[in-house]
Amino acid sequence: MGKGGALSEGVVKNVLLSYAYVSVWIFLSFTVIVYNKYILDRKMYNWPFPISLTMIHMAFCSSLAYLLVRVFKVVEPVSMTRELYLKSVVPIGALYSLSLWFSNSAYIYLSVSFIQMLKALMPVAVYSIGVSFKKDSFKYDTMINMVSISLGVAIAAYGEAKFDSWGVFLQLCAVAFEATRLVLIQILLNAKGISLNPITSLYYVAPCCFVFLCVPWVLVEFPLLRDTSSFHFDFFIFGTNSFCAFALNLAVFLLVGKTSALTMNVAGVVKDWLLIAFSWSVIKDTVTPINLFGYGLAFLGVAYYNHSKLQALKANEAQKKTQQANEEAGRLLEERDNDGVGRKNETEN
Repeated sequence: MGKGGALSEGVVKNVLLSYAYVSVWIFLSFTVIVYNKYILDRKMYNWPFPISLTMIHMAFCSSLAYLLVRVFKVVEPVSMTRELYLKSVVPIGALYSLSLWFSNSAYIYLSVSFIQMLKALMPVAVYSIGVSFKKDSFKYDTMINMVSISLGVAIAAYGEAKFDSWGVFLQLCAVAFEATRLVLIQILLNAKGISLNPITSLYYVAPCCFVFLCVPWVLVEFPLLRDTSSFHFDFFIFGTNSFCAFALNLAVFLLVGKTSALTMNVAGVVKDWLLIAFSWSVIKDTVTPINLFGYGLAFLGVAYYNHSKLQALKANEAQKKTQQANEEAGRLLEERDNDGVGRKNETEN
């Protein structure tokens, strides 16, 4: 009875901790998105400089990641040669900088709710690019699912009250760059046995992103900022915004480390619906029934995609366990045969 009670308490404790990690991640992800919208939107804080905002994030995150990795040694750095950094991390950093730049730019033109609906295309982009790079195999049932997600997003876009073609273009580019980055991580890093958690990712990738963003910043935003003599850097606004962005990466580190990537995907769905509700009720963005119907269709497609990935992952794990069990049984049988031969030889001698 005592052991059962202890086990029950342990299970309850783990469940509560999992809910706590999920809640913290949802809160921080929610906060970063709404905070970025607040800063960049011309009707709110009115600081429409997405490259500058992204560079502030990267500088802040680079500094804190360096402290965590090199000074406080919270996580260990991976073995990274200069050649590997240039051939693997630099391309990933370039794509990440473009993804962040374009996604932050979209907040100037689109509502928070509509951006979340467009982000539902991420599985479509990842699968399509994965097939193009021969990282995924083409399957008709998966492609039909991708078409259903795309159809749902198209319906949501059709029902958008404040449709802006330039904003949609920016967000779709951001999705394409982010999907390509995720596929390249598998090809350039994971295939070589290198795994980066969110902290080490920032440690290696954030400085690279900052350098890449300097080029468009000098050409596009620096002249505008130079001419805006009335602007004064608000350390509280940009400091808290950057801290939230860094804390979000820490939350991802805890959530995936203590639960699973699937838990984060499910939490992401909850966060998206909360953002849509917040955008409609607080920011007063218009959300039409056609919006909701289209996003609901896309949501079902994404949910089925995540379920299929989970089933495939379970099947692979089961296959690996079966293979390991067979190898262990073969090893034991071989040892038994060797022992039998040894005893036979001893008897003959």
